[in-house]
Amino acid sequence: MIAPMRPDRYLKMAAAMRREGMGMTVGFASAAQRCPDRPGLVDELGTLTWRQLDERINALAAALQQLPTGQSKVIGVMCRNHRGFVEAVVASSRIGSDVVLLNTSFAGPAMADVVNREGVEAVIYDEEFTATVDRALADKPDATRILAWTDTGQELKAKKLEKLIGEHTGQQPERTGGKGRMILLTSGTTGSPKGAKQSGGGAGIGTLKAILDRTPWRAEETIVIVAPMFHAWGFSQLIFAASMACTVVTRRRFDPEATLDLIDRHQATGLAVVPVMFDRIMDLPAEVRNRYSGRSLRFAAASGSRMRPDVVTAFMDQFGDVVYNNYNATEAGMIATATPQDLRAAPDTAGRPAGGTEIRILDPEFNEMPTGEVGGIYVRNDTQFDGYTKGSTDKGKAFHAGFMSSGDVGYLDEAGRLFVVGRDDEMIVSGGENVYPIEVEKTLASHPEVAEAAVIGVGDEQYGQRLAAFVVLEPGGSATPDALKQHVRDNLANYKVPRELSVLDELPRGSTGKVLRNELQAKVTD
Repeated sequence: MIAPMRPDRYLKMAAAMRREGMGMTVGFASAAQRCPDRPGLVDELGTLTWRQLDERINALAAALQQLPTGQSKVIGVMCRNHRGFVEAVVASSRIGSDVVLLNTSFAGPAMADVVNREGVEAVIYDEEFTATVDRALADKPDATRILAWTDTGQELKAKKLEKLIGEHTGQQPERTGGKGRMILLTSGTTGSPKGAKQSGGGAGIGTLKAILDRTPWRAEETIVIVAPMFHAWGFSQLIFAASMACTVVTRRRFDPEATLDLIDRHQATGLAVVPVMFDRIMDLPAEVRNRYSGRSLRFAAASGSRMRPDVVTAFMDQFGDVVYNNYNATEAGMIATATPQDLRAAPDTAGRPAGGTEIRILDPEFNEMPTGEVGGIYVRNDTQFDGYTKGSTDKGKAFHAGFMSSGDVGYLDEAGRLFVVGRDDEMIVSGGENVYPIEVEKTLASHPEVAEAAVIGVGDEQYGQRLAAFVVLEPGGSATPDALKQHVRDNLANYKVPRELSVLDELPRGSTGKVLRNELQAKVTD
């Protein structure tokens, strides 16, 4: 997995690691020593070697320390996938500032809440988010603004990241001795997004080992990362790639055909996506997909939401048995991984526990559930999670006897594979019966004319709660709501049949592919 090097390379790597203080981003400095002239990052602007990337990061780090307002203690980054994101995050970390990774789908009020709560003093962002940043910083007139990517060439008040790098080329930042924290925002499915602090260190090595034990990464190869890097999953893949000196190929916006082209053009052995990206690739017409081989891939890893079993199988049928499903939590890191063999046997499994991770299925009284029975999923490992930031007012995850609740419910089968049934706060009690939406969603999705489905619970005076379903039909599909309700009735108990069923052109999704259930709630008739 790790290619051998000359002895002097190891000495230079060790020196780089000492300078970096073994933080999460140490891999970028070590890669620059290990293989300085190897391509490190490829984006729409071209290719940077690891040496060039490291020099640009140092220049930006020095610039951030020399700003007229002084070095910011907390820096927010609101960028899509490109060199500016990488440089902003690593440079900020290198000078000991805390970094808050901001969701690119934030509206102004949501971003303002996070910025104020986390004490953000500077924001590095793409031009397209200017209005959002302006609104979020309305009460922070002295906050530093730095543009990482521009589309229009308009003159804006913000400083330009590229100009800062150019003005400080060749400079080294002062090493403060402090180690900043990476603040990854939770998905907010149980409330407003919370800031989960991660600092790296020894636990990071354990997490990396867990990945390498299950997923066939190889040093100094190429990985295409199209999962959003601001999200815990995409960010972790970036960090792993740097740790392995793997060339990172990325683009600002996901496009299914362009992704296949990047894989073939760069002969990538790895692909990092969120599950809905598999859907979009397989939605391409067969004649388009068939233009691309994809046979250089050794793994196509996904995380962030549930994968559709039919799509997983179809992708592997075309591109080989390369899909790895990773069950993660921002707070707990890697929990379980399903290998292609697992997915062939059970396409909807979340996999087996990652190395160093224990999983228990507990009832509400914290009794362990028998094999095959549903309960809360609790995990224990050597996560890098350092707790929520002080501004995160929600209670966060529950703990019991050293095990943390993942927030999901599920069960383990006889083979030790984990199956996620749904979120613990999504269970619906209708007429005294417990219903998990995912079961109804799977049944609806099994209809030949249904492309995807989402089910939610809404208040009901008579039953307490009732089910409301939303489906997207396959092209040319003509199934009616009544026909789809009958399909559920034919396969599940009567109390699991949705009272309401709406056909949509598409399901509302966030930038990581998760269905935005709050938007579906707004569509429900009272």
